[in-house]
Amino acid sequence: MSIYIGRVVLAICLLSSCMLAQTGSDQSYADERQKAVALFNEHKELKALPLFEELAAKDPKDADVQMGLGACLVSHSATVTDPEASAKELVRAREVLLKAQELGNHSTLLQNLLQLLPADGKLRYSGGPEDQAMRAGEAAFARRDFPEAIKSYSKALELNPKNYSAALFVGDSYFAANDFTNAAVWYQRAIEVDPNQETAYRYYADMLTKSGDMEKGRKMAIQAVIAEPYNPITWRGLQQWAHTNHVQLNRVSIKVPNSVSQTDEKNIQINIDPKQPEESSSMWMAYSLSKALWRGDKFKQQFPREKQYRHSLAEEADCLNLAATVFLESAQSKKKTLAVPKDPDLATLLRLKQAEMIEPYVLLNAADNGIAQDYAAYREKNRGKLEQYLSEFIVPPAPAK
Repeated sequence: MSIYIGRVVLAICLLSSCMLAQTGSDQSYADERQKAVALFNEHKELKALPLFEELAAKDPKDADVQMGLGACLVSHSATVTDPEASAKELVRAREVLLKAQELGNHSTLLQNLLQLLPADGKLRYSGGPEDQAMRAGEAAFARRDFPEAIKSYSKALELNPKNYSAALFVGDSYFAANDFTNAAVWYQRAIEVDPNQETAYRYYADMLTKSGDMEKGRKMAIQAVIAEPYNPITWRGLQQWAHTNHVQLNRVSIKVPNSVSQTDEKNIQINIDPKQPEESSSMWMAYSLSKALWRGDKFKQQFPREKQYRHSLAEEADCLNLAATVFLESAQSKKKTLAVPKDPDLATLLRLKQAEMIEPYVLLNAADNGIAQDYAAYREKNRGKLEQYLSEFIVPPAPAK
């Protein structure tokens, strides 16, 4: 699949309003800076570019000017027809953005651009009619010729109705033209093409948030995370929704006091933390013993086709469920009234157990490379549960109007 610079250019258009404060000690510099910022925040990156070039030459240590310059260079590269020249411009853009980061700009936009830009600046195109239409659309979009961009992207979609980027970029062209109704239609079409790509959800969430529909924007931002939970961009998008609504995302974490290590198939070691709370020591021992079994024969039984042990969703959910069950059964046998535990990790685990949300927690907040391999299969059957977990445990509701 080709990587289109439009995906990067559109990140600028959708996120620019949250960056570039207007400051400056020298009045003429401040005036020129304010003009560049205004053009940038009106999505007129090509007009802002020469101003940012002048500003960066006057004050190379202005982090936000470097940010604006790098972002404008990305937009301009879409209008450069020669692939080598375009690649050189993207390499320079990335270098400028890295400088902005070193100088203290840590905006969401900067992080997203650095994640999306290839280090060598080279974008891979197939060179066929579909790609030619996409590149024509990108160039038109960068020039803010939105009708021409829509025409080109629509042509690419006619050639390939499954072209996710084409449907997405038609939506973004309408959004940039302030036609939110048609933008929503095309974002939804992109989602239908591939519900497991995050971009359309995230762009849709951004549009809804900007237009004041915070509840639906929240839902779309959550869906972006569900589509690609191990892509940092989706969590930054969710954080942006939270910031706009003056709320904080909840942090859900369980710190297990014990650990299990293995030197070979026969030697599995359980390391016990002597400082762990007494009320939870037996349950964490059960957790550790269960993990030792998984490192032995249990993994082979559950995953007979896999030649090498890996940490899995099945293992971690099984061990956490067992730990919670041991604690609850112990309290029941002692006929204790179950109060909120003093141990915060235990309290979190019991809350997840009661809500039947241990598996979503493991996948979304406690996954490593091994567990991540189980995500796609789980999402296919449990999308609603993942949404419920994020909605109830991580993302506060939108404030009442």
